[in-house]
Amino acid sequence: MVIKGKDISIVKIFFLILYYGFARHLPNSNSCWKIGGIIRRFVCRHIFKKCGKNINIERKAWFASGIEIEIGDNSGIGINAHIPNGTIIGDNVMMGPNCFILDVNHNYSNTNIPMSFQGFQKKKITKIGNDVWIGRDVFITPGRIISDHSIIAARCVLCKDFPEYSIIGGNPSKVIRDRRTTFRY
Repeated sequence: MVIKGKDISIVKIFFLILYYGFARHLPNSNSCWKIGGIIRRFVCRHIFKKCGKNINIERKAWFASGIEIEIGDNSGIGINAHIPNGTIIGDNVMMGPNCFILDVNHNYSNTNIPMSFQGFQKKKITKIGNDVWIGRDVFITPGRIISDHSIIAARCVLCKDFPEYSIIGGNPSKVIRDRRTTFRY
């Protein structure tokens, strides 16, 4: 079977059905019944392009077909997160609940045609570096590169790229400070 130019095996289709029909709805990984996280991890190992050690896929995470997703060691996808296919997640990434990553945007440059008829821009891949903490309800625009050792504050709208060790927050996003500096209240 072919999905958007990618050949997908019957085995992957089986595990996608298993994920979206069953595993996605199991309890959170940190509940007293850790079986939900174990089952989701097992299923995603058969779906994702690359799957590191000790990953955590939380309840109700959505990742389209997932066949082009890469996730590194000790990383997780948060509760109810929406991750587009093709996203690359490094090692030691923490992701809070309700994170939303976009991969496309509408065309809007021709003012003579309604935006709803202009189609979409080219798909862009989001890359999340190593040792990154993404807070709750973060919205990430298409094609962002989140540098290593960064922190993205809760409810941030990440609309541009920042250097390593940045603590980023706000709407629109801005650097709050560098993680390597000493901060005192």
